[in-house]
Amino acid sequence: MRAMEIRGAYGLENLALAERDVPKAGPGQIVVRLKAACLNYRDLATVMGMGGQYPLPLVPLSDSAGEVVEAGEGVSRVAVGDRVCPIFFPTWHAGGPTVEGLSKALGGTLDGCAQDYLLIGEDGVVKLPDYLSDMEAAMLPCAALTAWRALIVEGNLKAGDTVLVQGTGGVSIFALQFAKAAGARVIITSSSDEKLERAKALGADHTINYSQTKDWGRAARGFTGSVGVDHVVEVGGAETFTQSLAAIRVGGHIAVIGLLSGVVKDMNVATMFSQNARIHGITVGSRAHFEDMLKAMALHEIRPVIDSTYGLEELQAGLGHMGAAGHFGKIGIEIA
Repeated sequence: MRAMEIRGAYGLENLALAERDVPKAGPGQIVVRLKAACLNYRDLATVMGMGGQYPLPLVPLSDSAGEVVEAGEGVSRVAVGDRVCPIFFPTWHAGGPTVEGLSKALGGTLDGCAQDYLLIGEDGVVKLPDYLSDMEAAMLPCAALTAWRALIVEGNLKAGDTVLVQGTGGVSIFALQFAKAAGARVIITSSSDEKLERAKALGADHTINYSQTKDWGRAARGFTGSVGVDHVVEVGGAETFTQSLAAIRVGGHIAVIGLLSGVVKDMNVATMFSQNARIHGITVGSRAHFEDMLKAMALHEIRPVIDSTYGLEELQAGLGHMGAAGHFGKIGIEIA
């Protein structure tokens, strides 16, 4: 079978196509014939050596969808022929995050999804609703679940809340879609007026071009009558966090998800406690969270927004497109 591997050293130039044996399912395991995968910023960071130092060669990518083609002895949760998504953390099944649950991740501590077949425990997948295509389903395990946990699980989002979403990448667009389905109001930022118009078409209530409005946190607060937003989906990291604090209402919730603008920054701690801000680090979610999300998505027939797709052999080009930050929504990888 084909597998894209990071070989020898980290870097896009060290991604190469390899041939591996098709895996065989042991007791409690399944083999999934992968049909589609997708890219997350974490995948780019991993390939570039910024997402952890793992033994090489490593097969990257955390997100995919496919069909169960072999089931080992004792497997009962799924059957051959079922369409499934492997989950980001295959051993985090329910409850809150734990060291054990977060210790194994596809495309990191475990080989990932940039390959034709994936061997995984039966507990590490979810069944897919019929209305989603394989490519659409492949968009969900990381970005969608992160947005779901940030707003629904940890944020307790309710109708009438106001959500500030940063940018128009995968997590942010899913957050927009989930928030609108829940009856919330959404403010979204981007440096592109074209992307902001596309976000409006998806239901965004207010838009801010942050390249033109430098103090965009206060601009977002202005849309709430100066009260402040209820939730911020914080994907920027160090350089955007102060703006998130400027935007949030007293007692509001900031879901810290991404590090796109950096990792370390001096912070105004006084603002944090004076605002009584609830600051929550979010690292994807559990299998139970995923299954709840799929039920809600099916009820509202929410479909991922796909920017573009590449073949498995074009993984370098797809990651380069992600690095250029020109995408809107998700970038897919065709495998089958």
